Amino acid sequence: MPKFKYKVRELSGNETEGEMEASDRFAVASQLRSAGKSVISVEEVSKGFVLNMDTINEMLSRVKEQELIVFSHNLSAMMKAGLALSRGLSIQERQTKNPALKKTLKTLIDEISRGSTLSAGMAKFPKVFSPIFVSMVRAGEESGRLSDALLVVGDQLEKSYLLKKKIKGAMIYPAVVIVTLIIIAVLMFIYVVPTLAATFKELNTELPTSTKVIMWISDTLSNHLLFGILVVSGVVGVIVLGLRTKAGMRALETVSFRLPVVGALVRQSNSARTARTLSSLLSSGVDMLEAINITRDVLQNSYYKEMMTLAGERVQKGIPLSSVFAENDIYPLLVSDMIEVGEETGKLSDMLLNLALFFENEVDEATKNMSTIIEPLLMVFIGASVGFFAVSMISPMYSVMSNI
Repeated sequence: MPKFKYKVRELSGNETEGEMEASDRFAVASQLRSAGKSVISVEEVSKGFVLNMDTINEMLSRVKEQELIVFSHNLSAMMKAGLALSRGLSIQERQTKNPALKKTLKTLIDEISRGSTLSAGMAKFPKVFSPIFVSMVRAGEESGRLSDALLVVGDQLEKSYLLKKKIKGAMIYPAVVIVTLIIIAVLMFIYVVPTLAATFKELNTELPTSTKVIMWISDTLSNHLLFGILVVSGVVGVIVLGLRTKAGMRALETVSFRLPVVGALVRQSNSARTARTLSSLLSSGVDMLEAINITRDVLQNSYYKEMMTLAGERVQKGIPLSSVFAENDIYPLLVSDMIEVGEETGKLSDMLLNLALFFENEVDEATKNMSTIIEPLLMVFIGASVGFFAVSMISPMYSVMSNI
């Protein structure tokens, strides 16, 4: 049973400290109040750093987005049911199986017991709680609608998670097919081509250029497999490192804008994320400039980050948000038109929410259509690859047969 250190004020007015074993801090506080004492603070006694499986799991684990969605929704429901914030956090802390989230919630409970706010405690865990999460919770605390703010941020996280999941899901099928094709090709080069190559050398016949290329690749993989792996790994490593640089990522983003299907998906997904983030923040009471800055941090594409930076500068000068979006072509025209209507009617957050729903549906349809388009393209690619290989290896045989 854990041990807790407490500080109380006696009936005489003197402050005293002590330690007590109990199931949780609430049980300690209850016992102390029953004894007629006024509780000042209750903290769990730290056991120090002990290297065991629990400590290792805590160090290696991370808080997933799905867990934050469940956490925010559950805490919102508990607070609406009348539970105190500290009690709701304690229940969540006991229920979670994730060591990292459990440690985070314990710290939040301690912060609140010292008189701090939930948003201030969350701000100490930037790897767990994003800026949008902290800002919306802070706005909810200031407006006295914390439970509503938690529900909104939970919905925001859920929609963002589903959006990313749909886009990744559309990429899984072609990735699996291409990887499988590469594995089969490598096995063919190592085990099948060398046999045919030996036959061609014995017959001493003139080989087409394509056949020579395939035989050279086969010879390299068969006799210098480790070297080949190192070369491929080096090329992949250079590409990955290049994409992590600003210039490399910028080049990839520029290309993605110009691809037929991918370009539309990039615009729609970023429009959906921008609209939903702005809508969630504004509806929670966050001021426009802070909402724009947080949205900029949420977006990953550098073009859209620059656009939101420009929007913040223009809005600060008194220029309407809709005019900034209208001047840039990376967002569809519908975005600026709907924002303009929202500004005129005073229902900007509602219009942004409608925009988010529209573009999320568009992304959903685009990912379904992408799968439909990618399948025949993959079949053409696979057919061309197999055809090239077959023609390159069979044509020398026909030459030999014709000479005979």
